[in-house]
Parts: sequence; C-alpha cells; structure tokens
Amino acid sequence: MTLKIPIYLDNHSTTKVDPKVVEAMLPYFSENYGNAASRQHEFGWKAEAAVENARKQIARLVGAENPEIVFTSGGTESINLALKGVAEAYASKRNHIITATTEHKAVLDTCARLEEHGFEITYLPVDTAGLISVADLKNAITNKTILVTIMLANNEIGTIAPIAEIGAVCRGAGIFFHADATQATGKIPVNVVEMNVDLMSFSAHKMYGPKGVGALYVRANRPKVNLTALIDGGGHERGMRSGTLNVPAIVGFGKAAALAQENMSMEAKRVAAFRDELESGITSQFDEVMVNGNQAHRLPNNSNMTFKGVNADRLILDMKDIAVSSGSACSSASPEPSHVLRAIGLGDEDVLSSIRFGLGRFTTAEEIDYTINRVVQTMKAAREKSLQLAHP
Repeated sequence: MTLKIPIYLDNHSTTKVDPKVVEAMLPYFSENYGNAASRQHEFGWKAEAAVENARKQIARLVGAENPEIVFTSGGTESINLALKGVAEAYASKRNHIITATTEHKAVLDTCARLEEHGFEITYLPVDTAGLISVADLKNAITNKTILVTIMLANNEIGTIAPIAEIGAVCRGAGIFFHADATQATGKIPVNVVEMNVDLMSFSAHKMYGPKGVGALYVRANRPKVNLTALIDGGGHERGMRSGTLNVPAIVGFGKAAALAQENMSMEAKRVAAFRDELESGITSQFDEVMVNGNQAHRLPNNSNMTFKGVNADRLILDMKDIAVSSGSACSSASPEPSHVLRAIGLGDEDVLSSIRFGLGRFTTAEEIDYTINRVVQTMKAAREKSLQLAHP
C-alpha cells in the first residue's frame, strides 16, 4: 500500500466523511432537495421521510426513541440548548448546576454565561485519571440543584466516565443529568437508558459524518425534560429548535450512525491495537515520555502523551507531515495551556509538552509505523539540539 503524506491523526477535532456517507447525501442536494417542513407536495414528503429515517438510525445508535432526537447544528449548540434550556425552564424552582473542571469549553463557557445570569455553578475536581469522585458529586447536590453535566469521554485524554453510576445518583436525587457524548458516540457503545441520561449531546463530524449537524437527546418521559428554546421561529423539532432542517447533512448523520453501529466493535479493536502500538513504539525509546489519562478506561482512538522537556508546538511544527494537535481544536483560539491537563495535575511545562494523537477508521498500519519512526527521529533531534544549547 502506498503511504500518503501528510498523515491524519487528529480525529478528535474532526473526521473524514466516510465515502458511503457522501453517497447517501448527494441526492438530497440536487434531486430530492425539498424542505422537510413542506408537507403539501412530494418534494417535501421525500425530504421529511429522509429526515425521519435518519432520526431513527441515530436513535437506534444511542438507545433512544425516535422523537427524543432533536437536530441541531452540532455538539456546541446541543450543549447550549441542554444547559440553557433546562436552566431557563426551571429557573423559578432551582438555580444550581454541577459540572467538572475537565469539561469541554462548550460546557464551561455556557456555565460561565449562566453564572452571569445568577445561576450557581459547582466545578468538581478530578483525579489524575480525569475522573470525578461520585462522593464529591453527592456532597455537592443541594435542594437548589437542577442539573449535572459530565462528559462521557474526554476530548483530550479520552477518559471514559462512569456515566451510569453518575446518572443513577442524579436520578435518585431527582435532578436532570446531561452528558456530552460528542467524542464517544459512534466509537463506544452508548445507551441513554442504561446510562440514566436525561439529555445527551453529540455531533456527526466526530463519527465520519458531515460538519454542521448534531443532535440533542431529550428524554420524553420518566422523567420528561422540558426545555426553553434558544431559537424561535416556526416551532420545528417539537418546538425546541426552529429553522429549516439541513436535510443532506441529516441524511449523512443518519448514515454515519448506521455505519458506526455496524462496525463499532471490530473498528474499536483495530484502532485500539494501533493506538497501543503507537504508544509502545514511542515510550520504549524514551523514559521521559508518559501517557496521560486513564489507560484502562479510555476511548480506543485516543492517545495523549507528554514529551518532557520538549515544546509540543515546536515538535508538531517539525513534524509537518503528521497532523496531530496539542489540545482541543475548539480551544485553539486561546493560547493558554490545556485546562484538562492542568486539572489532572500536570504542571505548565508538561502541559506545553503534550500532544494528542487521534486515530480513526481510516488509519493504517503503515501510517502508525511511519509516525513512530517520525516521532522518535524528531524527539532525538530535539534532544540533541537541547544538549548543544546547554553545552555549547
């Protein structure tokens, strides 16, 4: 197999759209191009049928009922709708929300905005693996708590949280539980019923679907979750998210969900094996390289490594033929060190020496071999340069 350069190992930030997804989407741009809300002619009927089929495919992937899937523009909007929607809907009764210090910026920034509007936010610390203490969660709950929001799998270190246990605590306390499952959905089994989740946000472009479309699972009963809409005008999506639906993208989202469900188990094993090979190939060469996060319970495609004494951005720049990142793409506008790595106990120097490798469906064995050799060569060159500067 011919190795293609550059190599893409940044699948946490976004994924390549699967060719089968593209194929499913194409007719809805130029042939079946109707508005799904146009219910008086065949063009609209075909569009609506395609949307509802996609809704069914996505609901099946996460164990939800079809009407519980609300389409949005992506994970960030889904998170905003979940947090702000619940906060506003129940503001007259309760005003306290609990989250964790390692959440995605979409959650943390939304919580900060709610604080500006008088809501009280508790930020739970995490251990060195990136997990909150369930005991801390129980102690943080008050009679004013309305919502807990904890991510299913961390976008930087891949740690998988005990969501079912957290959800059971929330259910017992009579409060809603939201999980950001953007990185997890399509990569590991997700079931909103088994996980005791009331709201769950996720996005198509993290699972080989198109950008610009996501979903929010909203529990319809036992308990029913009421949301105040963020976008008004037309009452689409059961009144929770008005606006003309992006039919081609939704069709692609549905196809991506179906492919994920079909291939998840085999794909996870293959990608995890590549991930383990990558880590062992690098760490066996250097004592000063360590793997971050919970190595026993993490996403199969995630590896976050600290290259002690070497600036990560410099290392990435020297490896232009490999696409990796030093943190979350959604935080790239901020030059500050990763809040996730800080939260698990890394100092600023180690934080700035850390790189996230995101493997994916289209990663090959040849690419892993090349990456190991490239990282080892670049690390050795950086270390030699450092020694020369220290002893001219």
